[in-house]
Amino acid sequence: MRWYHRILIVVAILAVALAIAWFALTRPDVAKLTPEAVSGAKPNLTEPRIQSIPTIKVASVVGWQNGAMPVAAQGLQVGAFATGLDHPRWLYELPNGDVLVAETNSPPRKASGIADIVMGWLMNKAGAGVPSADRISLLRDTDGDGKADVKTAFITGVASPFGMALVGDRLYVGAHNALLSYPYTTGATSITAKPEQIVALPGGGNHWAKNVVASPDGKFLYIGVGSSTNIAEKGMEQEDKRAAIWEVPVGQKTMRIYASGLRNPVGMAWNPVNGQLWTVVNERDMLGSDLAPDYLTMVDFGAFYGWPYTYWGGNVDKRVEERPDLQQYTRRPDYALGPHTASLGLAFGSLGAFQNGAFIGQHGSWNRVPVSGYKVAFVPFGANGYPAGPMRDVLTGFLNKDGKAQGRPVGVIARKNGGLLVADDVGNVVWRVTAK
Repeated sequence: MRWYHRILIVVAILAVALAIAWFALTRPDVAKLTPEAVSGAKPNLTEPRIQSIPTIKVASVVGWQNGAMPVAAQGLQVGAFATGLDHPRWLYELPNGDVLVAETNSPPRKASGIADIVMGWLMNKAGAGVPSADRISLLRDTDGDGKADVKTAFITGVASPFGMALVGDRLYVGAHNALLSYPYTTGATSITAKPEQIVALPGGGNHWAKNVVASPDGKFLYIGVGSSTNIAEKGMEQEDKRAAIWEVPVGQKTMRIYASGLRNPVGMAWNPVNGQLWTVVNERDMLGSDLAPDYLTMVDFGAFYGWPYTYWGGNVDKRVEERPDLQQYTRRPDYALGPHTASLGLAFGSLGAFQNGAFIGQHGSWNRVPVSGYKVAFVPFGANGYPAGPMRDVLTGFLNKDGKAQGRPVGVIARKNGGLLVADDVGNVVWRVTAK
């Protein structure tokens, strides 16, 4: 094939992709319910509006300009803990108070069709198209003023690093395709040792981020492994051991599936009341602007949560081959977080008037009209260790008055000395939220 033929083919593909994007932008599926109506223990679920072309509506990125900052809820205050970062997405606090931040993004993706081209355009528009720095940086506040005055490259050269967990003298890191282990010494500002691979992880696909948390007793590691596709449209064989949470015994190089049917479980945390593992999950696309809700749920060992066959318990997704044999064994999630909110961060804690609950980083939608998410929210928990009450806003203002993204929250951690840290991957900032 001659070079000019190839150029013509590329131009034709781009033209078709732009036409599809324009069609989706000018004829979107508009939400009939508010995100709040599709939240809580009993969300209002509309009939699905199945789409062959997704609604496309993502906030264009402008960044934080002229001293702008997020808006904290009444009784709270916010300031920058660290700035000048390169797409910070995930956070972890070491026992000595040092904070690790994963400056990371998706590994390189080869566009194989129109859908991939459109998705690449969307990622660039949303500020997610930057190359991965493949770095974990260390942030240290030596004078206690609430701002990091030390920043060092702690670990470099990791393929799209994300989750981090320290057990004993080993730091575990979830790269997009492997669980890695590094030797750690308290107070170290860098690690140059070659990592040890513990287990290989399924790489590639739509959901690359691999979070890692350790059990409170330090005996097990849990890894969130998202699906490769939206609803297994490329076959279930491509989803082998995906859409699941893995359990890896510390000191061993084996794994088992702890829970499954979880389309993209990213944030994971231990509920201090009942000692159970909880996760936030990104649900499926192209059922309209009102479906399906992302959710927060307790993770039961051996439980199946429905993906790809059903959503929110027993609601059948008619685009997928039916599996009635699985329906009676499908566990309903505990708490809906609104449709397409891209709920990623999760941390249990208390702050000011927000006592005993879960803080959730909602990265924000790309396929809903109007957009949803783009905030940090709080779900209060009762004495029984389950959600008890409506979701409340903690940190807003990530969208300016024109609806453009100044930032997008991702990872959230509750610090041992009080306050929250929030990774803002578009604003390239880590925000610190404290009580006034």
